[in-house]
Amino acid sequence: MNRIFQTKPYLAGLFVSLLVLCIDQWSKFVIVYDVMMRPHVIEVTSFFNIVMAWNRGVSFGMFGWDSSVKVYILMAMAFGAAIGLTIWMVRENRIRFALPCGAIIGGALGNGIDRLHWGAVADFLDFHIAGYHWPAFNVADIGITCGATFLILDSLFSKTDSSKTDECE
Repeated sequence: MNRIFQTKPYLAGLFVSLLVLCIDQWSKFVIVYDVMMRPHVIEVTSFFNIVMAWNRGVSFGMFGWDSSVKVYILMAMAFGAAIGLTIWMVRENRIRFALPCGAIIGGALGNGIDRLHWGAVADFLDFHIAGYHWPAFNVADIGITCGATFLILDSLFSKTDSSKTDECE
């Protein structure tokens, strides 16, 4: 299996996207249909709670206005981003690029499925310190954030392949 991932790194990225998507959807299913049947706050530690929050917007609740059309626009954007990243991942053909892309793809699909199913994204992880709360988030958001961070780091620290650049002489 390792040999397959070395020759076709995008398969490793697709595996990561499937892993993120499955963990995300499973965790949301458990939280929405079991743990939070009666919405309440579960204090896990002094800085972490499990809550039930519905994000009708995008990151940090931006664009959270009420509109039935907005749900479909945001869902289409998530699925479009996943398709675009998949194409880019296949073309790039590098493991250090494929793995974070896969995490973003899985996260985008997970949040897109939420919009399709519930009309909003289910967020439930709530971190806070000294009275300040980070907006609630979910496993898909973790995949998107970590994937984007590693893509940025890869772009900053990877060596450019001179065979891919056009040189004018």
